[in-house]
Amino acid sequence: MRDEVTQGLPLALSKDGLPALCLVTGATGYIGGRLVRELLQHGYRVRVFARHAERLTSYPWFSKVEIVEGDANDRSALAKAVAGVDVAYYLLHALMVADDFVQLEKDWARTFGECAKEAGVSRIIYLGGMAEEKAELSPHLSSRAETGEILRASGVPTIELRAGVVIGSGSASFEMLRYLTERIPVMITPKWVNVRIQPIAVRDVLRYLVGAAGVKQELNRYFDIGGPEVFTYKEMMIQYAEAAGLRKRHILPLPVLTPRLSSGWVGLVTPVPITLARRLIDSLRNEVVAKDESIKEFIPDPPAGLTTFKRAVSLALTRIKDANVETRWSNASLPGSPSEPLPTDPKWAGGSLYTDIRTETTKDPIETVWKRIESIGGDNGYSTATWAWELRGLQDRLVGGVGLRRGRRDPYFLLEGEALDFWRVEALDRPHLLRLRAEMKMPGLAWLEFKAEETKDGGTKVTQRAIFAPRGLLGHIYWWTVFPMHGLVFPSMVKHVAHGTRIKRGK
Repeated sequence: MRDEVTQGLPLALSKDGLPALCLVTGATGYIGGRLVRELLQHGYRVRVFARHAERLTSYPWFSKVEIVEGDANDRSALAKAVAGVDVAYYLLHALMVADDFVQLEKDWARTFGECAKEAGVSRIIYLGGMAEEKAELSPHLSSRAETGEILRASGVPTIELRAGVVIGSGSASFEMLRYLTERIPVMITPKWVNVRIQPIAVRDVLRYLVGAAGVKQELNRYFDIGGPEVFTYKEMMIQYAEAAGLRKRHILPLPVLTPRLSSGWVGLVTPVPITLARRLIDSLRNEVVAKDESIKEFIPDPPAGLTTFKRAVSLALTRIKDANVETRWSNASLPGSPSEPLPTDPKWAGGSLYTDIRTETTKDPIETVWKRIESIGGDNGYSTATWAWELRGLQDRLVGGVGLRRGRRDPYFLLEGEALDFWRVEALDRPHLLRLRAEMKMPGLAWLEFKAEETKDGGTKVTQRAIFAPRGLLGHIYWWTVFPMHGLVFPSMVKHVAHGTRIKRGK
């Protein structure tokens, strides 16, 4: 597949005749992580700009790229990132930010464009969203369009690629489509399911992104990119069911279901949080169909043609089945999130710190125990009390949190910084330490930590630690309210990790 993606594309060179140096922002995101791989495969030199460099260590391309650590709001860090760069990929967005994400995206784009101009960057490539001309756009699509305008006005020639629904394992749009179609055979749906959409396979998006670097003409414009077919969302669900081998789906659109109501429904049925679901669904009221095919004048189609929708679905489902999902929408860390002290910090500045510590010793070697630690969550469940975690996940979904439905990218292997149910992998040191940080809605900060230590007789000592830093009086009340549940979930969980007893959670 990797050779197919960039087959026949030219290689851009720097002024000294070397392969161009490409900067990739958003490398922990769904598209960015895959783009780095494709750029390297095609022969480019790659620099990555990331908020947390340590979260990239588990990516297979980590040792092959240069990394600059910093935040998109930090002008000095951005200046360092773009220094000497030939082509800069702008893949930043703030869709998961609850408040004023539009202004945040404008500020980021303006600062990035100014830094790129000052550094003499030859080209910016930006992946935006397809938008109807003269139509009232959703805040999400409007922000994408404004970001493109800001970058094109920066003085750096900018190629903006506007895509619609991206079909690929791990994309938010695909997971929303997948879960809706698979879980509900008979649906009463909002009228937006009749809006026309031109989906595009993620492999074709990557081809356009890589190909844009090698375009010889100096361009400062946007292009619509789409797959070879146009469907309504309803037709897309029916096509998905056929590609996945499901029975025929019956879909009845009703005008009374508003985007706000339907996003709540989508948030409960799919892994996509309500905040993100609302913004994605709000965008579905706009038709996303490419108006022209001028992109083909600069980036030709692959020899076999663009990927059909059913082929894209088949490839995505194969990757999911084989546990080969490389990147996911949920793996990108939340922009603008505060950098809180670790729970191991002896000078933690938050007052009370509640802990629940359990230990268990087993004759199993540390490698065997670590496999159980790293496979926790997702469809593997947590312990014999997995029902209690499911209940907590449902409560979180009802108040707009992420819940348990995000699951795992891979059933047995974790990456530092990736999402795991309602946790984020904060620290990973195989085979000794796994620390998860809670992303559920609660009045405080919470972590769940596992440590494995070898014993003198070749066995393993497991220390399981739950940490909670309450925020205000409500935080203290919360801890003592859930404390009785700890006696149910934590003993069985540490025994499962140490000795391997568990009950899997059903899909």
